Amino acid sequence: MATTVPLTSLSSGAGCGCKLAAADLLPIVRTLPASDDPRLIVGTPSGDDAAVYRLTDDIALVHTIDFFTPLVDDPYDFGRVAAANALSDVYAMGGLPITAMNVVAFPLEQLGGEVLGAILRGGLDVVTAAGASIVGGHSIKDDEPKYGLAVTGTVHPDRVVTNAGGRAGDVLVLTKPLGVGAIVTAAKRGAADDGLVAAAVDVMVALNAGASEAALAAGVHAMTDVTGFGLLGHLHNVARESGLAAEVDADAVPAIDGVEALLRAEGAVSGGSARNAEWAATFTRFDDGVAPWRSRLITDATTSGGLLVALPESRAAEVPGVVVGRLVDGPPGTITVQ
Repeated sequence: MATTVPLTSLSSGAGCGCKLAAADLLPIVRTLPASDDPRLIVGTPSGDDAAVYRLTDDIALVHTIDFFTPLVDDPYDFGRVAAANALSDVYAMGGLPITAMNVVAFPLEQLGGEVLGAILRGGLDVVTAAGASIVGGHSIKDDEPKYGLAVTGTVHPDRVVTNAGGRAGDVLVLTKPLGVGAIVTAAKRGAADDGLVAAAVDVMVALNAGASEAALAAGVHAMTDVTGFGLLGHLHNVARESGLAAEVDADAVPAIDGVEALLRAEGAVSGGSARNAEWAATFTRFDDGVAPWRSRLITDATTSGGLLVALPESRAAEVPGVVVGRLVDGPPGTITVQ
């Protein structure tokens, strides 16, 4: 359906690219006292994808929330992308989503109820496809539309997958191609055609359920999803929490067809991606032979990206995706891009 006012014209950012910069946010969050509840299996300090709380000896709850500004103009697609993105955090912990609650900020008088209804239907359809239920939500009036979900999932306490379990020698499998941030930024600036935007939407709405299931079956050691902080930012968290360094083969990182042409110039680099690059420079060494467009690709502020799975090399072929690097001994959190 068409909107009278393009959704992206009302947003100052785009999808996960509107996140606060990690370099600015993390020092603030780390000043807050951590919970000492012994039932909290995963909390804030590790910078993981979701919180995990032990309910019984056999059940733990996985809690996450994610919402953002529009990155596409079609309201139904916006709802689908936001829902898939929020659900991804549960899959990254090895869990299964069970319920979700809508988070809405919306200029109802300007855009109308039909547009909001399409956004909510998009979210509902993706949550339903994931086998979970929308059980309520909360809304506020806001001149800049925002939508997302608070999701609850379940996982066995002994089967939680965190970002801290990586082992030296593990390979890193990425389950979706990168470039979403560049595409939606270029589209907002009139430099990406409808076909390229449609390709990005297809990548974003694909659930990470199957990839998570495959990773669990293959003996995953650590896992995260690649979203607003880019591949290098999220890999940094895995390496740091695992007490290891990481290597990335830049040429192996998959890109959506058509993204290379966009990233050969800087016009498709969003503000969020530029902030990612600045942050990554504090813990990453790039070999001289790395193409500039690939450096931009691996710091691209992604929305609803794939899983980054650390597991034994002998099991890597069991996970749908591409081997893009490995974990190695070295200063925790540091990355070498080759």
